[in-house]
Formats: sequence, structure tokens, C-alpha cells
Amino acid sequence: MAARMKKPANGAMTLAEMKEFATFPSATQRYVRRSLDIGLDRDDAMTRWSRDVVEAASIRAQAKLYSRLPNIRETIPDDSGLDAVEPFLAPLTTVTAFDLGQGRLTTFSAYRFLYERLVGAEVRPWLPAAFCSAAALPHLHPDLRRKLLQSISEAAATASGWSNRQPAFFPKWVEKVEVGALPN
Repeated sequence: MAARMKKPANGAMTLAEMKEFATFPSATQRYVRRSLDIGLDRDDAMTRWSRDVVEAASIRAQAKLYSRLPNIRETIPDDSGLDAVEPFLAPLTTVTAFDLGQGRLTTFSAYRFLYERLVGAEVRPWLPAAFCSAAALPHLHPDLRRKLLQSISEAAATASGWSNRQPAFFPKWVEKVEVGALPN
């Protein structure tokens, strides 16, 4: 019974994840939901999220890069052996670089939130390395690079351990309801 008391209830963790998501700017929230639709093959992202030809092209490019996600999930290293890092970290960094380049994930916490859901809890130890690598690439504007790299806390960058609890909250598109259509 004592061991059970130490572990937070699933409802409390879900609520904490919802609160974290609510702290993100609306553009970040929209991008996370769109990315989850594409990466988890939830809905027709093109129909739901495309507002113009530029966004449609971005969604097509994102879907092409996200086709690497199954391989990334399969190659998460069990340990920190360097021989397993390259086949995993190179594609993760490439996909991360695309997402950061879209300008909607402007903090490490937003990036971590998305990638824990796209790849799974097992990716947590590798997220600071992929994020810092991608955030330092020259394709990003220097101001964005600075903002991204400053957003990762020392605690996140130097953590000695990570939770293996899978995320519980996966934000989705919610249809707007007319106020007059609500029942009394």
C-alpha cells in the first residue's frame, strides 16, 4: 500500500500534462495537435490543418519526414553505448530540425511534450541531445537558435534519470460549438 501512495494517480498526471499544454502559445498548441495527427496517423491532417498552399506544402514535408518515426521508435538505444547512437540520433535530430525550423516549437518543454507523444517515454534521455543539436544548426535564424538553446534548463540538460511513464494526454482538434447550440 505504501508503494502505491508514492506514485501519483493517473488522473493527476493527466491533469498536469493538460496544464502544461495550456501554457503553450496557441500557435504551439496548434502545431502540436497537427504534428500528432500526422505522426500518429490520427486524422487527415491535410484536410484538417491546411489553410493555404504554403501550409499544405509544410504538411506534406512534415509527413514525409515523419515517415521516419517508426524506425526512430524501433532504434531507441537501451543504453548509452555509442555504437547504437548514430542510427537513432541522426534521424531524430533531422526530424527535430524540421520541427524547430517551422518556428512553432520555441521552447524545449514544447518540443519534449510533442516528442514524448510522437516517439514514447523511452526517448526522454535522448531529447536534450537531439534538441540542442537541431537548435544549433545553421538553417535556423540566430535569434531563434539563441531562444531555443536558452529554453532548456540546466536540470533538463543534465538529468541523471528520466521517468518511463508513458504520456496520458494527447491533445486533439476540438470542433467549435455555437454558444446558442448548447443545451440549457
